Amino acid sequence: MDRIRHRAVTASGLRFHVAEHGPADGPLVLLLHGFPEFWWSWRHQLLALGDAGLHAVAPDLRGYGDTDKPPRGYDGYTLSADVAALVRALGASDAHVVGHDWGGALAWSTATLHPLAVNRLTVLSCPHPARLREALISDREQRRMSSYMGLFQAPKVPERRLVRGDLVSELLNRWGGPGFPDAETERRCREAMAIPGAAHCALEYYRWAFRSRVRPSGIRYGQLLAAGVQVPVHQVHGDLDGCLKLTTAVGSERYAHAGYRLDVIEGVGHFPHQEAPDRVTELLLSQAA
Repeated sequence: MDRIRHRAVTASGLRFHVAEHGPADGPLVLLLHGFPEFWWSWRHQLLALGDAGLHAVAPDLRGYGDTDKPPRGYDGYTLSADVAALVRALGASDAHVVGHDWGGALAWSTATLHPLAVNRLTVLSCPHPARLREALISDREQRRMSSYMGLFQAPKVPERRLVRGDLVSELLNRWGGPGFPDAETERRCREAMAIPGAAHCALEYYRWAFRSRVRPSGIRYGQLLAAGVQVPVHQVHGDLDGCLKLTTAVGSERYAHAGYRLDVIEGVGHFPHQEAPDRVTELLLSQAA
């Protein structure tokens, strides 16, 4: 871990903390974490990709970890603009964008709204947003699995539980596969959510996603995403994902217009990059070949 470099990068008017490995002039691979995580979830891939000659960078997203925590900007437009701005701030014209969970949603949206910043997508444990919306309407089991999103709309209570840590542990255990999380992962995620302001900012992602559904800006955002992406898409999903069903992920190919591949990892839950790091690294390196 001491081979991973840490620095601050200014993008979208914010100070982003990034962890990176590999040559600065290598092809950029931008690794976007999900909830309730931070850059550390990509520790295995950072080292392997950097050693292979790629410039692997894992930022703390807006509101997370050591990145700035502004009071607003948690809408899809702004968050995807953050990703595109990070690509430029890191000195690249475009990047292979890899996203997990919320990072996956941002990968889909960035490729749609800022297509020149993305040359390919790898999305872990996250269907295309339009496909997820379909599943939440038509699939009772997916609605049950996503019921935590309703809890997140309440004021103050979910923040308190995230800061206290019990909700972090509950979700990690519910969503992951057998044996996940290990003690260190659970501890680090709990500590990350206990950083002042982090829990509230993380919840704002979910709150905007819900409240925007009846607002003109949110409706327009959904319409834009429904057009799909024009870069190759590689989707990775664990067959034991306790947060997003495999059948929910299936169907995302309808929104990938420049090539699509789905890899299902058996015996793995919602965190394949941590539960099966060698397999995920192998898949990522195959995209760079």
